[in-house]
Amino acid sequence: MPARILVAYATRNGSTAEIAQAVGKDLSATGLAVDVAEIKTISTLADYTAVVIGGPLYMGSVDGAVKKFVGKNSEQLQKLPVAAFAVGLAPKNPDPGAIEMAMDALKKSIDPVTPVSSVLFAGNLDPAKVNFVMRKFLEMAKIPAGDFRDWDAISAWARELPVKMGLNKGTKD
Repeated sequence: MPARILVAYATRNGSTAEIAQAVGKDLSATGLAVDVAEIKTISTLADYTAVVIGGPLYMGSVDGAVKKFVGKNSEQLQKLPVAAFAVGLAPKNPDPGAIEMAMDALKKSIDPVTPVSSVLFAGNLDPAKVNFVMRKFLEMAKIPAGDFRDWDAISAWARELPVKMGLNKGTKD
């Protein structure tokens, strides 16, 4: 069976979905077949040789849909190469432990699966898309609003995945 990768993601305000689409596009550019789908719409992993899982990070936890997806598909995921990413504002948080806490949250959300690669990407915070309580929390934590996604870093990570997943020797020229 030719290699086919699933990029499965959870999203709340669309930022993680846009990153998942970009990851899928870059994986496709390496010559692999790729499907990108919201976690809630996925019913089987039977046709896939690898899976990338992504989810947004809020208030120190990755969206619960990620944990639910991993729990439902744990047996299959443990037999496949899996990569994972979280999207949040920890990279913009002035607290020096924020990134480590975010990576721990990602690890917990995909446990018992051990990814071949995991990463935290800075996200996009549009204050108009969050509720009043979240806006106040972000102000108190001094986390700035804006689009902090590093599309070059996202692309570079995605293009390394086929080799890390054992699917091919790298990108096409």
